[in-house]
Amino acid sequence: MTPRSALISFIKRSGRKALTAGIKSGIVPKAPPEQTEEDDHLAEMSFLDHLEELRWSLLKGGLGVLIVTIIVAFFRKWIINNLLLGPARPDFFMYKVFGIDAIELSLQNRTIPGQFFVDWGTAMAVGVIIGSPIFVYYIWKFVEPGLYKSERRGLRFATIFGTFFFMLGIAFGYLILTPLALQFFASYQISEMVVNDFDITKYFSMITWWAFGSGILFELPVLVYFLAKIGVLTADLMKRYRRYALIIIMILSAFFTPPDPLSMIIVAIPLLGLYQLSILIAGSVSRKRERELDEALS
Repeated sequence: MTPRSALISFIKRSGRKALTAGIKSGIVPKAPPEQTEEDDHLAEMSFLDHLEELRWSLLKGGLGVLIVTIIVAFFRKWIINNLLLGPARPDFFMYKVFGIDAIELSLQNRTIPGQFFVDWGTAMAVGVIIGSPIFVYYIWKFVEPGLYKSERRGLRFATIFGTFFFMLGIAFGYLILTPLALQFFASYQISEMVVNDFDITKYFSMITWWAFGSGILFELPVLVYFLAKIGVLTADLMKRYRRYALIIIMILSAFFTPPDPLSMIIVAIPLLGLYQLSILIAGSVSRKRERELDEALS
């Protein structure tokens, strides 16, 4: 071997050792996966092209929600009479499940355009809730090409995970919180001279708020999943601050429910269960991150 070739070989070996040491220490990141033609296409897209694609994704998602809202408008009478007015009737099936001798609610319209706004406002609210997955789908289609395969799988799982807990929260708000809270207020009476006649606008707004608010609160495990994914939250940290989490849960329960102890407790109990579930999720995510880090350094 000539002195020149020996020198070149020594430089190559030294470079490989330095690169390996840099990767293990975290100073030098691992090389990303090989780019595909789709990645090359994204790299060639300008900032304005990305904005244009985002604009069309938002338009398609908004159009999908609008179409669903129009379809819901044709069935709004059935939705109002069977779903939203269901808890106001004493024969609502959840009262039999709870074993409650329910009181029939008396609803009145106290404003001139009250029934009009309730009729069409309900159609819009239900249409937005049902059509929201379409909007999320088009946002996902905009973000998906810029992700690696492992990131796509993780985000797809998080989307399904979040949708499940959102729908679970809406079901909880409608089937459990709403009938119990309605019967509590219907039976609460300070004097026989005062009759409980509920305004329809307040009734429909409260039912919508209870159901939608419960859906938002049930997103706690999803929020914890993302925070644990980026290393902000850990299971040990959540265990250490459990007592403060209880206070925050009670505050959120008071914000998303009527200011009475019964409704707060009804919402706080499942949230405490979700907090415990979130601790398990944070622990699982942290262990997975540690394994990936060990594999990257090995």
